[in-house]
Amino acid sequence: MTAPKQQRRSRRIAMTPDEVTAFLDSERTVRVATNGTNGPHATPLWYLWDGEFLWLTSLSRSQRWTDLMADPRIAAVVDAGHDDYSQLRGVEIRGTVEVVGEVPRTGEPNPDLARVEQAFADRYTAGHVVIDGRHAWLRLRPEKISSWDFRKIPQG
Repeated sequence: MTAPKQQRRSRRIAMTPDEVTAFLDSERTVRVATNGTNGPHATPLWYLWDGEFLWLTSLSRSQRWTDLMADPRIAAVVDAGHDDYSQLRGVEIRGTVEVVGEVPRTGEPNPDLARVEQAFADRYTAGHVVIDGRHAWLRLRPEKISSWDFRKIPQG
């Protein structure tokens, strides 16, 4: 896999790779933006970061899914610290998604999804893997990761 592009701006407040992972592990909601025929479409989702890919589960009969099947480019943002400017921090991941597993997911054995589904369940549903026949898995392959942590700005 090709490593994601390094951010060029605001490097002094960028998170290290370990900080990115810790941050993504601590937050719970990502906002994803897709390219639709009527323009951009932004929606919140739960996610799983495995250190290499951002895993998303999406309704397979949604505008988001339709957009991504026509154009797999996506931007995803996880951010925090909204109450205080000096606490703002976040990660933006841009790349493309690919479908992993059957659509919709019915539970067919899939070695690529076994660990992802359990980790997702441990994170969001008290360890219970939910396969409802309406969602399917998307794997976001990062092409560029940008991050910011305003806590790194010297306070005057």
